[in-house]
Amino acid sequence: MNENLGVGAGEAKNGGEVVEAGNFRFEKLEIPGLVVITPKVFPDERGYFLETYSEKDFAKAGIDCKFVQDNQSGSTFGVLRGLHFQKEHPQAKLVRATFGQVFDVAVDLREGSPTFGKWHGVLLTDENKKQFFIPKGFAHGFVVLSGKAEFTYKCDDFYAPGDEGGLIWNDPEVGIEWPIEGFLEADGSENASVAQVEKLKKEDIILSEKDQKHPGLSEVFRFKGLI
Repeated sequence: MNENLGVGAGEAKNGGEVVEAGNFRFEKLEIPGLVVITPKVFPDERGYFLETYSEKDFAKAGIDCKFVQDNQSGSTFGVLRGLHFQKEHPQAKLVRATFGQVFDVAVDLREGSPTFGKWHGVLLTDENKKQFFIPKGFAHGFVVLSGKAEFTYKCDDFYAPGDEGGLIWNDPEVGIEWPIEGFLEADGSENASVAQVEKLKKEDIILSEKDQKHPGLSEVFRFKGLI
């Protein structure tokens, strides 16, 4: 499966800056703050070992937030969770798939950001072991591409009931190119980076009732003071 999913007309391409620190490779993206992390894996006849987080190495790459809560979810094929955020208690997140495959997306909702409304998508799997760092001020969500998936994430603030916000997952103004049949580039062509991926069918998508009712970009909550 192509790991470069999500290069779309509404998406800021990879920035190209790479930081090597400890047993991690940090790829900083063109949307400021977003980072894709690839850990070094040490395999042997017993299996493998890897580090998933190191405070000192992440700080060298500019990720110096203090994580205070770890969460995990399990989902089946076609489940789409998102796009979520907390309004008054925004959270930076470090996310990964510990089992299965997910297409993970972040959308910039920081008022005054030159990349406001732009998105980036990353394929996270238990095989590539990549992680995605998403700073405060973004809406976040993912769709499950495997039969089942387990998804874990570290947060730098606690869950705050009643503070939840959301952005509708298929807002045409944002134009996320989910690996779902019928989601094309703005000019009507198919994104070359997802052309070889077996896409979900629209009828496969499973959404919660709440996630079907989020506003679009023109009405969504905007984060102030994060730029």
